[in-house]
Amino acid sequence: MNFPKVYLFGIFVVLTVNCKSKSRVFSESIPKKQPNILIIHVDDLGYHDLSVNGSKIYQTPNIDQLAKESVQFQNAYANYPRCVPSRYAMLTGGYPIQNGEVPDDGFEMNNVPDSKNLIKAIKETGYQTAYFGKWHLGEGDSSPKTFGFETTVAAGLAGSPISYIYPFNQPKKGKGTSEKDPIKDLDEISKKGDYLTDVLTEQVVQYIQKRDKNKPFMAMLAFYAVHQPLEAKEEDVKRNQQEIDAFDYGNQPEFINEGTGRTKMRQNHATYAAMVENMDENVGKLLQLLKTLNIDDNTMVILSSDHGGLSNDGTNKRDLATSNYPLRAGKGWLYEGGIKVPLMVKWKNHFEPREDKNSLIMLMDVFPTLLDLTAHKKLDTDGISFLPILTKKEQVKERTVFWHSSKARPTQTGDTKSSAIRVGDYKLINWYETGKTELYNIVQDPSESNNIAQKQPETTQQLLQKLNYWKSKF
Repeated sequence: MNFPKVYLFGIFVVLTVNCKSKSRVFSESIPKKQPNILIIHVDDLGYHDLSVNGSKIYQTPNIDQLAKESVQFQNAYANYPRCVPSRYAMLTGGYPIQNGEVPDDGFEMNNVPDSKNLIKAIKETGYQTAYFGKWHLGEGDSSPKTFGFETTVAAGLAGSPISYIYPFNQPKKGKGTSEKDPIKDLDEISKKGDYLTDVLTEQVVQYIQKRDKNKPFMAMLAFYAVHQPLEAKEEDVKRNQQEIDAFDYGNQPEFINEGTGRTKMRQNHATYAAMVENMDENVGKLLQLLKTLNIDDNTMVILSSDHGGLSNDGTNKRDLATSNYPLRAGKGWLYEGGIKVPLMVKWKNHFEPREDKNSLIMLMDVFPTLLDLTAHKKLDTDGISFLPILTKKEQVKERTVFWHSSKARPTQTGDTKSSAIRVGDYKLINWYETGKTELYNIVQDPSESNNIAQKQPETTQQLLQKLNYWKSKF
């Protein structure tokens, strides 16, 4: 089996336009007219960073409301616990591994053939395509434009901004210089006093307002937020600090040891809280725009994240953004805190709002689903279309999924090289360089606190064999 190449992103929202009915009857068929699509991708946002998913510190009322109107997938996963491979996987619909290795910083998209390019396949059906924000997958022959997006803003090599506060390409601390790649296009579209997340949202607003209304659009907004550097508006930080100071964390420790470093156990970073809440406000602006333009009834909305929140450090101690508790660990790890992501899909009058606690969905499934929706077509990818699940035409099928994390960062996030497999309720993690293996029943033990590998040696051996066989195909 040949695995397509994969790239990564952060949280996203997809909007689709078509159904004109005002009734509460949910259609079981997809209209012939193509819908608009808006994708909002949030970077480094953990599953429990949303108040709808249990956060007591971060207030996300706009996303919470979106969740109530959506199909919420409670078993949704990133294909990798870091940015580049995760984004590659989502855009290409395939596992982020090739020749036994995983795409990393500096990797480029120019090796994806048109025959497997999901973006170009959707564009060929008549879509206007646009990309805003974090790309992090190369430029030139690997740019969003080359990959199929006609319009691009602030997308390039940069994995994070130098600053969220204007001027965005100048550090606000230290000596005033940075080795990071600057974000292009920002000087022409921003001014003193601007905040980056607001600027990118406004660009999407303008694009939707000025679009060719005779053609459907697919626009992707990939927020740089809530990735480091941790910077927010002063008034938002002050408000959140007051709320955190008044919150009772009880006996919950602030850190516990994990791997080569620590795991943060409290959501008590006021600046990060402010960044999350500002991101939520901007999601609200986009959702309100759809209502103002009278296209929200026709719009499909998908919201997710590229991987878990930054909750771990390694041998080098760092300013940790959030806690993924009660999930274990975070960004960089194959424990649930590193790969479990929020995923909600809204299409009013077409998809009945509900919680789906059974379907196992990966980020690499998103664009195969959109291609199925827009072109009624499939490409040869590892990702599958979950459109039949959204429309209730099919019940959940048992599925086996894999992860391979060969780009560990023991100094930064405390993780070491590992691979994982999930089949049904069971998830096995194998640290292949040391031979350490852990088995968990994720349904009964979502915190991965009870390793049952020794209690269930037969299951452990079966899953390990499946995992190693999968890896041998690279």
